[in-house]
Amino acid sequence: MHVIVGAGSVGGAVALELAGSGEHVTLVTRSGGGPAHPLVRRVAADAGDADALARIAQGAAVIYNCANPQYFEWPTAWPPMHNAMLRAAREHGAVLAITAPLYGYGHVDRPMTEDMPLAAKTVKGRVRAQMWLDALASGVRTVEVRSSDWIGPKFSLISAALPAMRRGKTVWVPAPVDVPHSYTYTGDAARTLVALARDPRAWGRAWHTPSPPATTARRLLTRVAELAGLPAPTLRVYPKTVLRAAGLWDRFAKEFVEVRYQHDRPFVVDSSRVTSEFGLTATPLDDAIRETLKHA
Repeated sequence: MHVIVGAGSVGGAVALELAGSGEHVTLVTRSGGGPAHPLVRRVAADAGDADALARIAQGAAVIYNCANPQYFEWPTAWPPMHNAMLRAAREHGAVLAITAPLYGYGHVDRPMTEDMPLAAKTVKGRVRAQMWLDALASGVRTVEVRSSDWIGPKFSLISAALPAMRRGKTVWVPAPVDVPHSYTYTGDAARTLVALARDPRAWGRAWHTPSPPATTARRLLTRVAELAGLPAPTLRVYPKTVLRAAGLWDRFAKEFVEVRYQHDRPFVVDSSRVTSEFGLTATPLDDAIRETLKHA
């Protein structure tokens, strides 16, 4: 039995990946939602309640951390959830498989590899770095799979831009659109998480999800338009001053300012290690876009 905390793009995909191979899954969310499947049991619970999660996880072989609190909640929401998952994994002898962003590296000046130090100075970067350090120190069998910004049907650049693109309107984006940037398909993150959670060779280490070659936001959205049969998008970038002003009343804008550095200069992930050691490869970009368009 597998326990998945969170039913977003990755959590839902992990659930279907496991159920599709005949595995029993318990999917934990506050609402009790998630994909419907005969082998997926959906449970409404607070993942930060350590006693409740320990009861739910009884008999689990793997606990998958696919939760994604709102940016502004990270300093307060992540510690109790992470600690609850660590406790449940320790009590039941389960593997803890963690979905993570690349924020822990902080400002970078070269393609990111898994051996780079977790040198982030931002609030969100330090939260995520500490989670991994705590997992390593816990004695729990654990693995962390790190991904860049999503290509997927839910919270992603594509899903945010499509409504305006479909209406032929200008797409306003919060960061530069002509800087090389890596994007990761949510389906690849799910498959990588499942594969590495099963393989003892991966435990105790962090890995990058196989990701296609870096592109730019402009090239990505232009290709989305071509595959969707839409006109080439007109893109405009919100200046930093506008974002900072918007942050006075919009929580996402306020929090995004902290991580905009990832878009101001090249932000490129090197995922060659997981390919060379486990044979995992990225879904071709066009295929990832087509899958996204089916559900976005």
